[in-house]
Amino acid sequence: MDADVIKQKNKRKKNHTYAISSAKDFTCVLPALVLLAVFTYYPIVEVIRISFTDWNLINDSYQYVGLKNWKWLFAGSGTKYLLNSLKVTALYSLGEIAITLGGGLLFALLFNRITKTFSVLRAVVFMPRYVAMSSAAVVFLWIFNKDNGILNYFLQTIGLNKVDWLGNKNVALISVLILTGWRAIGYGMMIYLSAMLSISKDYYEAAALDGANSSQRFWKITIPMLSPTTLFLLVTTFLSSMKVFQSVDILTGGGPYRSTEVIVYMIYKYAMQDFRMDRASTVAVMFFFILLVVTALTMKVSKKSVNYDS
Repeated sequence: MDADVIKQKNKRKKNHTYAISSAKDFTCVLPALVLLAVFTYYPIVEVIRISFTDWNLINDSYQYVGLKNWKWLFAGSGTKYLLNSLKVTALYSLGEIAITLGGGLLFALLFNRITKTFSVLRAVVFMPRYVAMSSAAVVFLWIFNKDNGILNYFLQTIGLNKVDWLGNKNVALISVLILTGWRAIGYGMMIYLSAMLSISKDYYEAAALDGANSSQRFWKITIPMLSPTTLFLLVTTFLSSMKVFQSVDILTGGGPYRSTEVIVYMIYKYAMQDFRMDRASTVAVMFFFILLVVTALTMKVSKKSVNYDS
């Protein structure tokens, strides 16, 4: 009987100690939770709330209007602008993903040598990543200038006609992607290069003994072993490309004829130029759910094709 009493006392003592430890752990993370709630979750809830109002920054007051803004976005005059921005954003996102993943992998294969010369070349390719987007965009404004730009000057020296890089709606988005690729391709290269260096040489030696050539080793070993890295770059590049703003704002301002008006710039125009916080919030909420769904689908589909054996 005494032994049972001692066991119960020890058990209560352990539970009490565990409760105190849990309370201390919670106290340690409480500041982070408060900051997360104030600067992340509260703004999300507030944006959702504003989407159900008629808040115009010109007026001193506003009132709740129900689903009026959502009807405007999906069944009113805002629909055509939404569809255009979604199309432009999708094209831009596909372009940046292709440049970052495809170009990054190509440069990683070219510079996969541990020598001083290749180290310098890797540094040169990666260096644009350190240049602020705003500064780079101002420089590219001069490069893309129709009359005095260095790019058109080069085209003329080889016998080609001038191109209105920023004023032609068929070329403007490509111009923005050129700037993006100049900054992003080095990042993709370094991520892929670090992943390549971590692949065990045993795989390649075994494949060579089995008679596999360099092309077969690339497709059967390198590509599957890089799949986790590819997934990481795919998700992060997709999210960053969907949030593009500075390059569009400085180079084209969403033009010409809304040909470069991505979703984030559309939100900015409604909020800061038209002063319609209600419409800007509605587009922002819709955009948030699109990112959430696409990212979740990407992660779900990738589980079947990603190889984590390294």
